[in-house]
Amino acid sequence: MRTAVQQIMLGTVTQNEEKARATLARIREAGYDALELNRFMIHPSSLMVRMMTRMAGMPTGKGGNLDWKALLKESGLGVCSLHADLGSLEREPDAVMEEAKSFGTDTIVITGMYRFDYGSEKAVRDLARRLNQTGSKLHEAGFSLLYHNHNVELLPVQPGLRAYDILLSDTDPALVNFEFDSYWFTDGGANAKDWMSLLGPRLKMWHVTDRGFRQKGPAMTPILKADSVELGTGSMDLDGLYEIAASCGAQTVVLESHKNWIDKDPVKSLELSAKWLQKKKGV
Repeated sequence: MRTAVQQIMLGTVTQNEEKARATLARIREAGYDALELNRFMIHPSSLMVRMMTRMAGMPTGKGGNLDWKALLKESGLGVCSLHADLGSLEREPDAVMEEAKSFGTDTIVITGMYRFDYGSEKAVRDLARRLNQTGSKLHEAGFSLLYHNHNVELLPVQPGLRAYDILLSDTDPALVNFEFDSYWFTDGGANAKDWMSLLGPRLKMWHVTDRGFRQKGPAMTPILKADSVELGTGSMDLDGLYEIAASCGAQTVVLESHKNWIDKDPVKSLELSAKWLQKKKGV
């Protein structure tokens, strides 16, 4: 499998051209093959996006003003996929596909829905219909559409039926497939390995981070808080997950850890995670 880094990790270290160039060089030197780009990070982002990402602890910064095509070409990193929102794909599919093509990728990933009721069976079945429609347009043009989960897809829409069950059953495998995030399903209390096995060949890309304990609660009740940690330093069975992803034919494993980086340094964090990834690749 190819290895990649999700661009959302890089907002604080790509604020200008000099920082971006140095960051991309270290990513390549660590052994990664590609970046996974976000549309809202390769263009100047809106105030709302900047506020939301800052509140999440992973600000976009001013990287949207940079020439990402030139920076990536210079670094030697490829682009494994482009994250986009479903609304943009429905309004301007040609523009999104052209942008993906300009970066050398034919894979577009929908990153879940904002302000959406995943507990409503009607809403989720309608989402599956929209995914099929969008996937059909992309398929006709030679592109692939993937859906990226968080943990909200584990919400039950009726007893014994979760939102993710519907997204699997109601989407056409010829038109819609999946970028599975094992961290978020583990965080939601699910068995990520079971879900990956269920996806089988529809698991085209695998989002990975480890899950461990770096935060503590108040001194009187020092409850440990689970959070994202570097690969191989947490409690997830990453070896088992890797084997399943490989057996499913996943093409790319994408690192996306969440703000809780060692020494608060995303580049140092991804370099540490690269050691585990390179070991799995036999490098």
